[in-house]
Amino acid sequence: MKFLHTMVRVRDLDESVKFFTETLGLVETRRNEYEAGRFTLVYLATAPGEPEVELTYNWDENEALSVGRNFGHLAFSVENIYDYCRMLMDKGVTILRPPRDGRMAFIRTPDQISIEFLQEGEKLPEQEPWVSMENNGTW
Repeated sequence: MKFLHTMVRVRDLDESVKFFTETLGLVETRRNEYEAGRFTLVYLATAPGEPEVELTYNWDENEALSVGRNFGHLAFSVENIYDYCRMLMDKGVTILRPPRDGRMAFIRTPDQISIEFLQEGEKLPEQEPWVSMENNGTW
């Protein structure tokens, strides 16, 4: 068995593609538009050949999307959890669960999909100001 992709529905395709490419650094690997079904699929990955995130955009649905109970979050490993979270903050992203433990952090996409970042290998030693950050009530 081989993991292929995770699909998430998005309300604003351009905003979501920009978030995943410019903010997170994923690469768009392919895009398919289905006129008969009136939807677009955009696939993104950390690099070509890697597991993908499939963004599904339904052309005629403009209502807010809710995350089903059967979907938890996307997860990515990063080389340095502190540096990566600092880069996200510099881009205006709110870190919902800061990496106080040197191992894990959470953010949300524009469509409120949770993304978890995990430190590659062993957790890093605790660093300020992360360790002093209060839980903002989301975790």
